[in-house]
Amino acid sequence: MSDIFPKWTNRLPLKIAIGALVVAGTLTAGITYYLTPAYGRVGYQPIQPVPFSHEIHAGQLGIDCRYCHDAVEKSWFSNIPSATTCLNCHNQVLKDDSRLELIRDSAKTGKPVPWVQIHKVPDYVYFNHAVHVNRGVSCVECHGKVNHMDEVRQEKSFTMSFCLDCHRDPAQHIRHPKDVYNLDLEISPEEQKKMGTKFVHDWNVQSLQNCSACHR
Repeated sequence: MSDIFPKWTNRLPLKIAIGALVVAGTLTAGITYYLTPAYGRVGYQPIQPVPFSHEIHAGQLGIDCRYCHDAVEKSWFSNIPSATTCLNCHNQVLKDDSRLELIRDSAKTGKPVPWVQIHKVPDYVYFNHAVHVNRGVSCVECHGKVNHMDEVRQEKSFTMSFCLDCHRDPAQHIRHPKDVYNLDLEISPEEQKKMGTKFVHDWNVQSLQNCSACHR
């Protein structure tokens, strides 16, 4: 009596089991990577070529973010200060310190200091710093309290859901322009809602969620 099913079907359960394991492994790896802080680079804290402390400069000394990042209110990017900006102070303060040798060399030669970029968004994402800070979005919303960081690290996950949380409800993330660079400002939820709702109305802030707002 001939077999009802072809011989190759004898191996079908094994093939199905192997396929299921491959699919499950792929899904697990994908979820582990894309839905955890590793994907968003949270905690990324590279060693910089010059040991610059935001905790000392922005925290203890109270230097305004815009002194160094002076293009943030007029440009899509927040610039890294030139060596000459550093030497405005350090030509007197710690002027011979060996830790600042790269800064002094950069000022003499014009060769940029090879800072390691920490905060990045994918190439297909358009983000304009000036638009955000000029409409009351504080640096702390995306970068955390860098004034309390000795070595700057990435505090927030720059995923699409992170951006959409703000775009869906901008009133919860907008403050008075005079407080944009006050990274230690504490605002109660009630006060934030009242203030944010007013600024959203007065400035005609739109809750943009269409693809072209960020993907151009």
